[in-house]
Amino acid sequence: MNNTFKDLKYKVFQSGNPIFFYIGINVLLFLIIAVTGIFTWLSGKGNLIDPLVSEYVGLPVNISRLPERFYTVFTYMFIHDGILHILFNMLGLFWFGNIFMNFLKSRQFHFVYLTGGIFGGLFAVAVLNLFPVYASGLTGVTIVGASAAVMAIIFAAATLVPNYTIVLFIFGEVKIKWIAIVYFILDFPAIGSVNAGGSLAHIGGALVGFVFIKRLQSGSDWSKLFERKPKLKVVRNEKPVKKPAFKGGVSQQEIDAILDKISTSGYDKLTAAEKEKLFKASKD
Repeated sequence: MNNTFKDLKYKVFQSGNPIFFYIGINVLLFLIIAVTGIFTWLSGKGNLIDPLVSEYVGLPVNISRLPERFYTVFTYMFIHDGILHILFNMLGLFWFGNIFMNFLKSRQFHFVYLTGGIFGGLFAVAVLNLFPVYASGLTGVTIVGASAAVMAIIFAAATLVPNYTIVLFIFGEVKIKWIAIVYFILDFPAIGSVNAGGSLAHIGGALVGFVFIKRLQSGSDWSKLFERKPKLKVVRNEKPVKKPAFKGGVSQQEIDAILDKISTSGYDKLTAAEKEKLFKASKD
């Protein structure tokens, strides 16, 4: 059991895999809230936790409440209402997240997931407050769930590799572009239901995933906002030190050229051979 917890801890917090990280965080919070709710119910006081979580962590659809609950634009996407809600979201995140990570970077996954969740929530709030038909149902209603963030990942993967095929029970092999399109179409009639906020958030998240990949394909990577650029430390020596001609089998001229490339284009632009040379030189 101890080894199992260690493995889970490593996968979620130390492996660097964003899929395990977000699934782990969502499941952990769901379990904490569910278990706490059971204990308050057993005490005879009823489930006091779910209303509190919805009130203070869920995203209020009434836009007038956003100034005092501004942080819920972020927190709402990590809270789920029921086992089926989190189950389907995490399955979608796992399946399409793995396709995403086969072609793109962790940094890009983080950007799409978080931006999809935030924009999806704000998109839902904006539409619900813009159209008068929703006006009578805004009081006390909140949105929870990672659906918008997951939809962003689904649509990013489907836009990047639309003909990627997965096997579905009963249907057999299906191209992921058709799965994404069906998801999107089904959300439109649902905007007239009691879960209009959730469906609108899905649509907003899907738009983020689609637009991100289209911009990426045109040469603009929005996720560079999350990029960590390597820091070059400059050391001043009192006495001039003669530089060796070679470090780790790499000439000083090659090292200087690689460092110049990093300063102008960034570390990610280095070729595999250049990264290997820089690594060898650093080990000398």
